[in-house]
Amino acid sequence: MVRVMASGVFDLLHIGHLHYLEEARDMGDELVVVVATDETVRQRKHSPIIPESMRRELVAALKPVDSAVVGHSDDPYRIVMELRPDIIALGYDQEMEGLRRELQKRGLDIEVRRCTRYRDYDLNGTRKIIGRIEEKLEKNELYLGDRE
Repeated sequence: MVRVMASGVFDLLHIGHLHYLEEARDMGDELVVVVATDETVRQRKHSPIIPESMRRELVAALKPVDSAVVGHSDDPYRIVMELRPDIIALGYDQEMEGLRRELQKRGLDIEVRRCTRYRDYDLNGTRKIIGRIEEKLEKNELYLGDRE
């Protein structure tokens, strides 16, 4: 049985997330997804919109996902040691070389693969969705009640 691990923030689920997880699932027999903690998201990206427990629950409900867990803020590699995946599937924009070096340093023989970027939709990223919402708010086009 080949266990694949994927990870991410998954703050506003979108089509890019779905395709990343579908591609990761195709790499093995089981897909475990690690959802970043709120603390990790704040340190590395932005203030999360959706709390980690809800993000984990949403990701776990997706068809390609066998299970989803929240990672650890203190040591992001601790979850890798616990899950012992055969493959780590990275999104197109996730850093690969530092991961490989750290896995080797810790004596973990895990294959790292890069998933492809999904480009078929213009709303395939969280920042793009937020940008579209901002545009619609500025033009009073977000809610029907805003139209005169």
